[in-house]
Amino acid sequence: MAEIEREAMEYDVVIVGAGPAGLSAAIRLKQLDSDLEVVVLEKGSEVGAHILSGAVLDPCGLNALIPDWKEKGAPLNVEVKEDNFLMLGEGGQIRIPNFPMPPLMNNHGNYIVSMGNVCRWMAEQAEELGIEIFPGMACSELVYGDSGEVKGVIAGEFGKNPDGTPGPSYEPGMELHGKYVFISEGVRGSLAKEVINKYDLAAGKDVQKYGVGMKEIWEIDPAKHKEGTVTHTMGWPLGSNAGGGSFIYHLDNNQVYVGFVVHLNYKNPHLFPYMEFQRFKHHPVVADLLKGGKRVAYGARAITEGGYQSMPKLVAPGVALLGCSAGMVNVPRIKGNHNAMLSGKAAAEAAYDAIKAERSGDELTAYETDVRDGAIGKDLKMVRNVKPMWSKWGLTASLMLGGLDMWTNNILGFSLFGTLSHGKNDAESTEEASKHKPIDYPKPDGVLSFDRLTNVSFAMTNHEESQPCHLQLGNADTPIAVNLPKFAEPAQRYCPAGVYEVVENDGKPEFVVNFQNCVHCKTCDIKDPSQNITWTTPQGGDGPNYPNM
Repeated sequence: MAEIEREAMEYDVVIVGAGPAGLSAAIRLKQLDSDLEVVVLEKGSEVGAHILSGAVLDPCGLNALIPDWKEKGAPLNVEVKEDNFLMLGEGGQIRIPNFPMPPLMNNHGNYIVSMGNVCRWMAEQAEELGIEIFPGMACSELVYGDSGEVKGVIAGEFGKNPDGTPGPSYEPGMELHGKYVFISEGVRGSLAKEVINKYDLAAGKDVQKYGVGMKEIWEIDPAKHKEGTVTHTMGWPLGSNAGGGSFIYHLDNNQVYVGFVVHLNYKNPHLFPYMEFQRFKHHPVVADLLKGGKRVAYGARAITEGGYQSMPKLVAPGVALLGCSAGMVNVPRIKGNHNAMLSGKAAAEAAYDAIKAERSGDELTAYETDVRDGAIGKDLKMVRNVKPMWSKWGLTASLMLGGLDMWTNNILGFSLFGTLSHGKNDAESTEEASKHKPIDYPKPDGVLSFDRLTNVSFAMTNHEESQPCHLQLGNADTPIAVNLPKFAEPAQRYCPAGVYEVVENDGKPEFVVNFQNCVHCKTCDIKDPSQNITWTTPQGGDGPNYPNM
């Protein structure tokens, strides 16, 4: 096949992803020098379409970036008024008092927000500064320079046939070159994976760990609505089957965010994270809150949980990893957006200094230093042992020892435990099905709990069916030949969107990939026990269309 010719456009900085990290970087670059040429490329149909987060936002990142955000109308309207921590049993709950918790767990001064709407507002601020933002422009490939540096991306390729060849309406896309390229795709992005592997950025670091977070927006009875209330739960229904927990956030307009996180290092391949979420809503505390209400949106995405010891090296020649592309979530706080914003600001400042010094295509070591030694590193280092404690010793021990560890870090500045390791990655943590009993999940009632496909329709996800499947199997035989007999093919269950099925065809099992359902959560790329599934970006604009996530 003849080599595809593409037009090229030159910029100072090319930014992949219009999330909090990418938009913060763009804004900061223009604040420093209005003449810099900056472009932001977003695979979603609009800014915010692929943003899903809890979210209780610590405004420290926004304070550093746009101190007058309140006067400029940022959609941070619901300040946290009440913090609740509950340990659930099947029929009841115990409230964990707030006073023994270290100060970092306090949500005073934080805001319940839609991060999708925060990003839409940030995009408006960016465009006012003269930044070009192109939604619906998926970045499918990196472009390398003569010295092996990242010099740009290919974006806007459309119209491929299912076999990957150019179709009748094929558009080759463009090459967008920059002195520096920022990767801010969110969790487990395809370009970030390529950069980490090519430059061996994870060398000497601990394995990255993940969870899958699922979220519904509910409109509830106004009599039950308590604006500004934040509730987190642990325990039932997961018990000892998996780590994780829930969040219930009361925002404005009688709406509540109901979310559930399952850590992906669970052992039992019969576990069904989505159904654990649906079962959770039948707990008396939750069922009473939601009774008489209606679910108006659903979505899911993976969450980085490895923390401080799992962050890869953040820079390679010509490229930097920002926010969740590097894994900057503070797990016990369930917060990463503030660090994403701070990372974008730090990367912008390092790139500005480099460009001013007439450098390009080298490593932005100042950015790495800023993250490791500054506010982000401090935030993550204090909680670095909570996740490995939970994985090794279970919920109760991790609550006590993790609390002690966070207090000693807070008061003394060091940990009695040093830095604990995570051990296996999440795919390797999956044990053979023969070692575990299948789990019997109640059938969704259609009132509080819903089947996956019904719920996925509330994510408003859509993919052009004539394009290549963006969920690529390393070996097409592995799901049936290996994963089915050995692990009961867990892809049927770990995917929160019902993408993967095992169906019978002429009396034989067949693996089916319904890529149209995909909500871009990346769980399959992480949890598949054979590491046989690679998530790649579909053509631009495809995927979920989240309204207020």
